Amino acid sequence: MNETKSKLIEAEKIAEQLFKAIEEHQLIKPGKSENDLNDEIFKLADELFGIKKYWHKRIVRSGVNTLVPYDDNPTNLTIEEDDILFLDFGPILEDWEADFGRTYVLGQDPYKHQLKRDIELAWHEAKNWFHQQTTLTGAAFWLYLVELAKKYGYTYGGQLGGHLIGHFPHERLEPKNYGLYVHPENHNNMFLPDANGNKREWILEIHFVDRERKIGGFFEQLLT
Repeated sequence: MNETKSKLIEAEKIAEQLFKAIEEHQLIKPGKSENDLNDEIFKLADELFGIKKYWHKRIVRSGVNTLVPYDDNPTNLTIEEDDILFLDFGPILEDWEADFGRTYVLGQDPYKHQLKRDIELAWHEAKNWFHQQTTLTGAAFWLYLVELAKKYGYTYGGQLGGHLIGHFPHERLEPKNYGLYVHPENHNNMFLPDANGNKREWILEIHFVDRERKIGGFFEQLLT
């Protein structure tokens, strides 16, 4: 295993521990605003792991806001009884990036619990399919994810389905150039090395929504 992959896996393990700590500390409760929960998670991450920096904005989305893609900034909602919400955090750990997202359900609504299960199953299905390929454009992978959402009975809700990750700051392109994203405008082979000849490492993120029921779910972690 190369150093980059090893460091990224270490960073992701700490991100996963943070999410488990969020559950253990029972931070996700009805009556709390998304912003308040966000601040509490930020504080917990600093106290437990010394995490002070994030390479992208920290996201807590609940209720109807779970329909909203990453780039939008919806109104701050209060978490409700029997709610669904997701967290998307990108902590930097010793200058290595993690990107971790999970969906949570409060209460016993069977459909919301089914959405949570489906999105995790779909993520692993997409990962397995990706690793069967030897050449694949970001656009082709995007189309696969859109069809995968339909297969599970949902609509794909995100603006992209994944992105590059690495040592902070990872390889970047100018705005609106989607060559390093799982995106319909990326016609580059995801298996090509970077400009220095190094293997690229990718994050896979899946965002499924049910617009009729006005809920969505999210699951994200290392793909490669």
